[in-house]
Amino acid sequence: MTSSTKYDVELTITLTEAPGAADYEFVLLGSGGEVSEGSTLPDPRAALAAVEQFGEEIFFPVPRPDRICTQQYGGPQVALVTGRFRGREVSSRFSRTDGCEIARWRTMAALLGGVAGSTGNI
Repeated sequence: MTSSTKYDVELTITLTEAPGAADYEFVLLGSGGEVSEGSTLPDPRAALAAVEQFGEEIFFPVPRPDRICTQQYGGPQVALVTGRFRGREVSSRFSRTDGCEIARWRTMAALLGGVAGSTGNI
């Protein structure tokens, strides 16, 4: 990922399908609501749309002590998203360890890679 600030969205996504599995790395670059050259996600337009729509609440959530999450397990996948979104530093971890995390994953599925055979984007 470049260190310039010419992008509104400049994110690196590192997806691990299971403990010990090889990582997949993707880049999403966007400016003015358009995908920029250098984006490597399978569907960068869908990823940028998800980030533009939900990025603020996903990357910079307001703490909610009253939030209740179902105790269910969605799989071993983990995705780390780092970079910048609208001038703010992003460092966000996604997993599928409970109902709230599964919902976050589904909301941002297009950003998290959608690797062929992956159960991570269901």
